[in-house]
Amino acid sequence: MTIRDGFIGAVGATPLIRIHSLSEATGCTILGKAEHLQPGGSVKDRAARHIVLTAEKEGKLGGNATRELVEGTAGNTGIGLALMCRARGYTCHIVIPDNQSAEKIEMLRALGAVLHLVPPKPFADQANYYHVARRLAEERGAFWADQFENPANAQAHIDTTGPEIVAEAGTVDGFVCASGTGGTIGGISAYLKSVSPATQCYLVDCEGSSLYNYVTHGSLDATGSSILEGIGIRRITKNFATGKLDGAFAGTDRESVQMVHWLLEKDGLFVGGSAGLNCVGAVKLARKLGPGKTVVTILTDGAGRYTSRLFNDAWLDEKGLRPRSASDLSFVS
Repeated sequence: MTIRDGFIGAVGATPLIRIHSLSEATGCTILGKAEHLQPGGSVKDRAARHIVLTAEKEGKLGGNATRELVEGTAGNTGIGLALMCRARGYTCHIVIPDNQSAEKIEMLRALGAVLHLVPPKPFADQANYYHVARRLAEERGAFWADQFENPANAQAHIDTTGPEIVAEAGTVDGFVCASGTGGTIGGISAYLKSVSPATQCYLVDCEGSSLYNYVTHGSLDATGSSILEGIGIRRITKNFATGKLDGAFAGTDRESVQMVHWLLEKDGLFVGGSAGLNCVGAVKLARKLGPGKTVVTILTDGAGRYTSRLFNDAWLDEKGLRPRSASDLSFVS
């Protein structure tokens, strides 16, 4: 076994899990990169590590530079950054919409992050958490991580996640995942295409996001909203633009929630809503490619950060999303 050096050394090298129920139902090999097993609990640990180490290398953080970091986040990147700041001796300021899960907010407090809770606002509003974080960093003379536009985000997946997938899976016929900042899908798809241009790389997009329409129709039109946290956006970030995509699928909150419960019941996988949507996308891509193919997706984070919602009957009933009993994957349209 390899001994890893602290939190920083522990990030990465997650297992690639064959998801039996989805593989058997589709006739494909469907693999989930188990990012919910990262030391900070999500795929965002990779971006957090790379953003901090790159900033140090560039002289923007630590040494003679500031020892304060600021980021606006839906939670998971903030958790990764809070742990990185603990490991490096920095102060971490997190600006987060106050409608995110209580579990993530309390975890950030427990990790010692200085929290700045703000009401959810659209990106065009200067009270949006992204703009609040930028101004806070400017006011404090702190390093602004800027996960949406910082190329270190996507580079983390070009350098680590993509190569790990290829090393573990061998031939990858298809890759699919959702997008928030665009770092994960941008970096992984760019790497997979550089290794094998024939690999089909797809976005699966949630309700209320513009990215499905952008990939399929070239427009940023969008309506509605989603209960899924950390994914969906109505603009094109630098990290998303890194990606090499062949197409996109639309997914729904209902499909995602049903998939979260399906994966727990059928496979013993306890994952969050974005991972559920990713697996919905994996089923859709497997059906498109046909039997015998290998499809990879990302198990983004664990469901422990959303139990008060995704496993709360009262909350699910309020949203009209309580899962129905399902013996097959007909709930994925």
